[in-house]
Amino acid sequence: MNHATLAAHESLDLHETLNLKTLCLAKSKLMQGLVFDQELRALMQKDVEQSLKALADLQALYEKAPFRTPVPDIRPTPILDGR
Repeated sequence: MNHATLAAHESLDLHETLNLKTLCLAKSKLMQGLVFDQELRALMQKDVEQSLKALADLQALYEKAPFRTPVPDIRPTPILDGR
């Protein structure tokens, strides 16, 4: 069944998932500055790109949450290497 809004427990689960994915994204971006192996750095960059896509998909679902809290467009800012 396709509902116009999510149930309250689904909204909370989605909110928790968004928070966890955002924290994982921030950690991956920060850890890239500490990694010297280029293969590992490339793998971490791929994780960052996939996480950004997953967050965009999750934010689209978040629009169905009944409490309609706005989702900020803020992304973690890089602090190393100016990227």
